[in-house]
Amino acid sequence: MRVISLVPSLTLTLAELGLDASQLVGRTPWCIHPADYIKDVRVVGGTKTPNLNKIRDAKPDLVLLDREENPKEVFEELTRLGINTYVSYVEGPGDVPNMLLELGQLLGLEANARELANAVQEEIAICQQGAGPVVLPMIWHEPLMAVSPQKYSGALLETCGFRVPDIEPNGNGYPVVTVEHITSNEIEGLLLSSEPHEFSKQEGEAICDSVEAIGGRRPWTLCIDGEALTWFGSHTLTGLRTFNALCKDLKTAAD
Repeated sequence: MRVISLVPSLTLTLAELGLDASQLVGRTPWCIHPADYIKDVRVVGGTKTPNLNKIRDAKPDLVLLDREENPKEVFEELTRLGINTYVSYVEGPGDVPNMLLELGQLLGLEANARELANAVQEEIAICQQGAGPVVLPMIWHEPLMAVSPQKYSGALLETCGFRVPDIEPNGNGYPVVTVEHITSNEIEGLLLSSEPHEFSKQEGEAICDSVEAIGGRRPWTLCIDGEALTWFGSHTLTGLRTFNALCKDLKTAAD
């Protein structure tokens, strides 16, 4: 089977499911893991603007897309060209096992997919949900933006015990954050992601200065691994382990 992945986290998942590297015939420039696996794979454009001619010329049997990552127009154009697609839609860690099983079935890698799906389910089961610090996962700086608990990253943190307020319930899941939001929602900490914007500690402290300037309680800040926060699929295991341990450490320090 010839496969193209337009989703970085799914490219990593293909490798960990056991798809041979020779079967991956196209990727995005952000599909960087595993390095040895992707080094000889042709880039067919970005996640938002893939080169449809390159995709067609690669003669894929399957193109992997994600509902959040890739525009609907890309899916529609691939469908028009008669190219088979798989579109993932993951709202939280609990959706990942079924997605892995679906991919495994499509790729003829059912046994590996079942093993990985079971590992994710077991990791979810040992997470301590709730009662952790109230945090905002920050993903963009200008404008300042966070992730809501309705999106994968926010749901991941909540699964691991953090409390992530929904500061814009009727929004798109990626609210623009003001210092008033931070004070009114009694945010204890800001988790500063390394992607899509790579936050510096100084940027985080400047936000905290602004909170203090209006009389709010200064939150703590922590720079975190953006891939652990945002990459789903096989990397969900890393996310669960990383943030479950972090939440436990923070709760222990607060006691």
